[in-house]
Amino acid sequence: MDTVFIEGLKVETVIGIYDWERRIRQPLRFDIEMAFDNTVPAGTDAIADTLDYKAVSKRLVAFVEASDFGLVETLAERCAEIIQREFGVPWLRLRLRKPGAVRGAVAVGVCIERGRRPS
Repeated sequence: MDTVFIEGLKVETVIGIYDWERRIRQPLRFDIEMAFDNTVPAGTDAIADTLDYKAVSKRLVAFVEASDFGLVETLAERCAEIIQREFGVPWLRLRLRKPGAVRGAVAVGVCIERGRRPS
């Protein structure tokens, strides 16, 4: 199976459990891999036949910017649900990083896989 990916998508939002985090917007980074059979769009050369990574990115940016979750785990789950439900993706791996959240670390976050990867 082929993979369509989005790497390093930066979005700012309110996220966190501490009072100070609830008063500011923080940057998050998303890396997303999505299973998709690219043979059809490769044959037609038509954007309508693709998994449109620009559309996926725009949808996630709009959702994340408007969100207000305490945990990155919750946000990651909701983003995965959107991708699978709205874009018909059977399998995805989503890595959500919160840069600067822990002193001494470049970033912290979660990496989740949802669905069954087609063979």
